[in-house]
Amino acid sequence: MDLTSLCFSSSLPKMLLLILLLSVSLFPNWVSSLGINYGQIANNLPTPDAVVPLVKSIGASRVKLYDADPRVLKAFANTGVEFIVGLGNEYLAKMRDPKQAQDWVKINVQCHLPATKISCIAVGNEVLTFNDSVLSSNLLPAMENVHTALVNLNLDKQVVVTTAHNLGILENSYPPSSGSFRKDLTQRLTCILDFHSKTGSPFLINAYPYFAYKSNPKQVPIDFVLFESDSGITDALSGLHYGNMFHAQIDAVHSAMEKLGYKKVCLQISETGWPSKGDADEAGATLDNAKKYNANLLKLISEKKGTPMRPNLNLNIYVFALFNENMKPGPSSERNFGLFKPDGTPAYNLGFNATSLVGSNTTTSSGGVAGISPESGFSPPGSSSNGYLSISSDTERLLVQGTLSFWCKLVSPIIAFLLY
Repeated sequence: MDLTSLCFSSSLPKMLLLILLLSVSLFPNWVSSLGINYGQIANNLPTPDAVVPLVKSIGASRVKLYDADPRVLKAFANTGVEFIVGLGNEYLAKMRDPKQAQDWVKINVQCHLPATKISCIAVGNEVLTFNDSVLSSNLLPAMENVHTALVNLNLDKQVVVTTAHNLGILENSYPPSSGSFRKDLTQRLTCILDFHSKTGSPFLINAYPYFAYKSNPKQVPIDFVLFESDSGITDALSGLHYGNMFHAQIDAVHSAMEKLGYKKVCLQISETGWPSKGDADEAGATLDNAKKYNANLLKLISEKKGTPMRPNLNLNIYVFALFNENMKPGPSSERNFGLFKPDGTPAYNLGFNATSLVGSNTTTSSGGVAGISPESGFSPPGSSSNGYLSISSDTERLLVQGTLSFWCKLVSPIIAFLLY
């Protein structure tokens, strides 16, 4: 039954209808374009079937996996949620064999289409900054063979192939207009960018202002990384103004791409976030900062604006991550990037109308964050984690007051009619 038919149903109590209208009206509309990373390095997460309503309740329309977990892909069949599936670093060598690449696509992608909307395969994750020459040499051939498999199966028009990088691929990042890739990675990145240009797939970056702040908290202003700077910075070379580090990081990558001649390749953000908890030596890893980073990030997503260098670009941002993952190795921050606790309750309040998953069955770890298999037992230096934004309590209070005022004006005629 849709809302229109409910409005004219004499069997529905008027006060119940009033509550329904208010709940629909007050639900945050700024999450409609939200992308979320769904990592599973944990032994206490709800089953994928239980995760579906949680993802839907926060308005996320896009999900990124670090593997191609069939339980997840089957659970999300016919939901309309769009997926990036991952092919782990441990499989890159095998993907040099075209037959194995085609078999992988058949088993992990083709069998789920079209019920589950898989739009992209991320081959490997942050490979070039592992400082593993064998792994790096396997990356592009694996990408090419997976793409060829899609062509052979007539799936290349609906599924593209890419890989995600962290900001460690940059040699220079400040000012943004001076951004350039590391000299030792330039040749490999040129070939990868050429692949993107030919196939129309995006260049993915994992961007974390949190790590920049953590590494140098005395020099990096916290308000600049939390999207709360009053002044920001101006790039003296380009004249462009940056109000936050997130946009500055992205445009540094844009500059590096341009220097190699790939201005038209689309750049998208496959990870960003902020941890709500960390060790004593992890500066900035607090619940308040996580809330500020992610709330402001969600606001940024809702505005659908690009960067100073690319104001009309849709960044297709994927927030890291859906859940806190209790089995992730490394410092405490690595296990506290989630927007939600394993029971489905929010790690902190971002205004999501989510339902607790207490009592749902849990699932053992599957897949891996940052392209690391759960059994690998380590996290590479500089590997992606997270970085969020939020609003201050005063700003949040004003935002809520303004929202309530707007909706009260909108629904007051309806309330008057219903109570008449």
